[in-house]
Amino acid sequence: MAGGWTKDGAVSEQIEASINDELARMRTRKVPQGESLTHCADCEEPIPEARRLALPGVKLCIDCVRERDGAFKARGGINRRGSKDSQLK
Repeated sequence: MAGGWTKDGAVSEQIEASINDELARMRTRKVPQGESLTHCADCEEPIPEARRLALPGVKLCIDCVRERDGAFKARGGINRRGSKDSQLK
């Protein structure tokens, strides 16, 4: 149920567009490929077998991945397409 300036189904369309955008972004992420290393490429600590089986092509231990991704920036959960402010600019 839409109101104001929006047509019926506009909210569903915005949600669907946001989901499709996020899926497209995730598909562009680099995924490890090939054979997993037995030892971390950075610190040379052993990589547990469970990690190697879960992520084929893994090159780093969990600690090194966390350190490398320490600058993780969470994406906001705001759908800017539907915000009135973005429509007014």
